[in-house]
Amino acid sequence: MARKRTAKGEVKTKTAGGLPTKGEILDFIKGAQEKVGKREIARAFGIKGSARIELKRLLAELSREGAITGLRKEVRARGALPPVSVLEIVGRDEDGDLFAEPVVWDRTEGVRPKVLLIKSRRFLDAGEGGLGIGDRILARVRQLEGADIEGFRFEGEPIKKLPREKRRLLGVYRANKKDGGGLIAPIDRKQLKDWLVQPGDEGEAKDGDLVRFDLPRVFRYGIPQARVLESLGNPQDQRQISLIAVHAHGIPDDFPEGVLAELNRLEPPRADGRVDLRAVPLVTIDPKDARDHDDAVHAEPDPDPKNRGGFIVTVAIADVAHYVRPGTRLDREAQIRGNSVYFPDRVVPMLPERISNDLCSLREHEERPCLAVRMVFDSRGEKRRHTFVRGIMRSAAKLSYEEAQAAFDGKPSRKCAALMGTVLEPLWAAYQVLAAARARREPLDLDLPERKIVLDAEGRVERVVIPERLEAHRLIEEFMIQANVAAAETLEQKRTALIYRIHAPPSKEKVTALRTFLDTLQLRLPPGELKPAHFNRVLAQAKALPTADLINEVVLRAQSQAEYSIDNIGHFGLNLRRYAHFTSPIRRYADLVVHRALVRALHFGPDGLTDEEAERLAEVAQSISEAERRAMAAERETIDRLIAAHLADRVGAEFEARISGVTRSGLFVRLKDTGADGFVPVSSMIGDFYHLVEEQHALVGSRSQEAYRLGDEVRVRLVEAIPTAGALRFEMLSKGKRGHVLLTKGWRGARTIRGRRRAAL
Repeated sequence: MARKRTAKGEVKTKTAGGLPTKGEILDFIKGAQEKVGKREIARAFGIKGSARIELKRLLAELSREGAITGLRKEVRARGALPPVSVLEIVGRDEDGDLFAEPVVWDRTEGVRPKVLLIKSRRFLDAGEGGLGIGDRILARVRQLEGADIEGFRFEGEPIKKLPREKRRLLGVYRANKKDGGGLIAPIDRKQLKDWLVQPGDEGEAKDGDLVRFDLPRVFRYGIPQARVLESLGNPQDQRQISLIAVHAHGIPDDFPEGVLAELNRLEPPRADGRVDLRAVPLVTIDPKDARDHDDAVHAEPDPDPKNRGGFIVTVAIADVAHYVRPGTRLDREAQIRGNSVYFPDRVVPMLPERISNDLCSLREHEERPCLAVRMVFDSRGEKRRHTFVRGIMRSAAKLSYEEAQAAFDGKPSRKCAALMGTVLEPLWAAYQVLAAARARREPLDLDLPERKIVLDAEGRVERVVIPERLEAHRLIEEFMIQANVAAAETLEQKRTALIYRIHAPPSKEKVTALRTFLDTLQLRLPPGELKPAHFNRVLAQAKALPTADLINEVVLRAQSQAEYSIDNIGHFGLNLRRYAHFTSPIRRYADLVVHRALVRALHFGPDGLTDEEAERLAEVAQSISEAERRAMAAERETIDRLIAAHLADRVGAEFEARISGVTRSGLFVRLKDTGADGFVPVSSMIGDFYHLVEEQHALVGSRSQEAYRLGDEVRVRLVEAIPTAGALRFEMLSKGKRGHVLLTKGWRGARTIRGRRRAAL
């Protein structure tokens, strides 16, 4: 037998007849670091001419024996992975390390293998570089000689992070009980077709289960086929509805064992070196059902005779930075999550309960570490100065918003009665001063009541309410805003890197569209550059109109979306030059970063912002902005699904509603009693052709000239409710109004749509 060194530097053995043995071919395929095909095998073993025919025969035998797969462009050992593969990150092991699975896999080759991701300088050393569960990557894969201690047979080194899908695919599985496999009906209302599931690709799913699925392959005739990744249970169970959003948006809802293991090593800080605030009667004011309390407030008249009528306001925030240190698994997990996500039936927290509900919750009469800011305001509510301290505090009382408001209104509870003169009355007086300054500043003053779903004991929707907006809410809001401003100012003064909370002015295109709409209601925005005060004047005029709530919403839609950035452009909505989030580090990663920046800038300890973190702040800001948008979408969709489930047994019922949107394809309506949103397809509006008058947000009948316009009160009948999609379809019962819309000459020449009876959203 002769030995030959290949161009890759590998030593291979050739048989006397010029062909390698089957074992040698398998060894070469398993040891290859790049794609292997017939050409590469022939080159490696020096096979030429007619010997290539014998090589094909050997490879065919190996394939029939089940040792290899793929005889065209690529050859690999059966059950193995290509040297470079596309992987989806699916979880973490007990040590908190990420592992992945191949996106494309033939089930005939056995169980889909798991690949342990190893650290690389580019992706994993710096807090995983944003990689997380649900991400897809291109990775260099190496097969281990034997399974490691946790059973992994492959290791993968990330090469490139691939664009992440906006949403995971979710649907309802319908089993083919005769032949196996079945169909998946997507819950996404934009997906109109079902996906075929081959026998064996249904996993553990049962008929009617909500499933997460993928479309990894395209079979004959270009038809994509689905593979069930996970069964999520009965989608009709309202107690499971929030899980649809959790899985649809890839929100991590379980903490890895490695993260939880770190909790056992956490210790409260010593009081030495911290400012003692335990004698200051700070109080927490939160919703009745709040489980964590991360902010406390105190106010007192300023004793300085040079500041008559002024106040000293203290805002103390839980010192999360002491427990969640840079580079730890806790920190890495918190950054991936970005923020806590709040659903009517559950909370998906940013931090484990041991931290959020215990160590960092400012419980009544219990000592807790904090970062506090002491702000001095004059009699006009203008801030004179402020000082940050790292301290130890003890909450004097835990109050609900309703309890605090009753005390402010002169009807204190027994607990509040003992706090009136020393705590609550000074708080209220300080708020009155700050509220006057806020009024002069004129931030954007939108009045958009939020729906709150009340669940019964079994987790089902009992009713939908709009909670009253109390002055106690505004008091805490204003104190928090002032603390956030102080944090941004201090970090700027110290020239320390920070993440700002920014809000850009509305775009010219949105302002133009808003002006056109307001003109139809005889409401005017002035020309030129707009400020929040200009919008406020329009909103004040709208209060006298029956469409006031919709005008508020249209003005909101015209605004830009707030986000996080290392570049400061100010906050348009709050009318502030600089703003940063400081007051909620339990539930927002941005606040935790600001805490660390303050610790570093003010030399409060060794657990401040690191140089490495400072260099990555732009990336972190983008990541947590995306996480915030993800959370908002998940929360909104869950409310829509819960209300659709609540109304599912009322198909055929009639409701009072208001038109909340107008499109060529139909009318969006909002029910008065629940705030539920639904759709009236124009195809169901019989007896006329309908034309969209876009600038007046109206559909107008071509023959009758009866119009349906944004803001109109109408009566509708519920035709269909799809809880898994959060979709409600209605039939219009009210007639349109004649002369309601000013039509320009020649409007009939534009596109029209004929109404006819046709179902389906």
